[in-house]
Formats: sequence, structure tokens, C-alpha cells
Amino acid sequence: MSSLWWFHEVIGDQAVHCNHHLTPRVALAFSGITSMFLAGGSTEGKYLAHWPEYFIVAEAPGGELMGYIMGKAEGSVAREEWHGHVTALSVAPEFRRLGLAAKLMELLEEISERKGGFFVDLFVRVSNQVAVNMYKQLGYSVYRTVIEYYSASNGEPDEDAYDMRKALSRDTEKKSIIPLPHPVRPEDIE
Repeated sequence: MSSLWWFHEVIGDQAVHCNHHLTPRVALAFSGITSMFLAGGSTEGKYLAHWPEYFIVAEAPGGELMGYIMGKAEGSVAREEWHGHVTALSVAPEFRRLGLAAKLMELLEEISERKGGFFVDLFVRVSNQVAVNMYKQLGYSVYRTVIEYYSASNGEPDEDAYDMRKALSRDTEKKSIIPLPHPVRPEDIE
């Protein structure tokens, strides 16, 4: 398989292949894990074109898609805000609780370190306590609450998000994770 890089590792009792090469077969398989590739249409193409190293796919030895992480690099170096951002992390239900999500996060953090990032951030629904707790176990903390970040459907109210961050080695004083004392609105996010 041609790819920018790949690795083979055993996570739990599963052999895992991770790579940065999105094949049409893998792209089609994403519809079984998440609807992100069906809604919005061009998100994955934009990310692959601009930040291919931040797109990591995990496959079982038989080629079954286990999960993926998609991210990007953004922010200002001058203001010490250059960072890696986790846009999406998804693991197929049958491969959860094996440590795969933690491994994918670790890989994205390593890429962000190599790119000189000060921190890695992500947004997560306030109501998704399973994910919030997992991110906390991985060293992330709530930097701020973003009011009505997620649009609701079916007449439900919009939902708030936590902007969670983990400082990287370049942020020696851990300034990037000092929590904001008040919530912000989506339009206030830079």
C-alpha cells in the first residue's frame, strides 16, 4: 500500500494498520462509521489536500475500517496560538474500548509537536460525558465553553461545546490551557 507512512501495532487484542492514505474503498467505508463524509461533501477533500499528515486511518489486517482521526494545523505563531486541531475522531462500535481512540489522538499530538504547535485542541458536546472523560484521561482540560456551538435538529435547542486543550512541549509555561473565566459564542472563536 502506498502511503506517506503507516504503522502496524497490536491494540488490545487487535492488530491495527494506520496510514495517511485514503483510498476510495476506505472513503466509502467511512459512511459506516460516521455521516461526516456524507454531510458537507468536501470536508475530507479539503483536509486531505491541505493537511494530509493530520488524516490518519486505522484498518484491521483484513481491511476493515476501524476508525480515523482528521485534523489540521492553524493559528498564529507570533501570538503563540499555532496548534493542532482535532476536527473528527471516530471509531467503529465493534472496535471501541481497545485504546484505538487514544492511539489516534497520540499520533495527531506527535504530528502537532513536529509542526511546532503550542497545543492541540478539539470541540466536544457538553453532553458527551464519555468523550469528555476520555479526553481528560488523555490530559486534556476544558479551556472554555462555547455557547450553542452545535446546531440542533428536530426542534431541540442548540448545544454548548467544550473547547478542550492539551499543552505541548513548546508551551513551557502552559499558557494555552489557562481556562477562560466566561463562556464565548461561536462567532468569538478565532
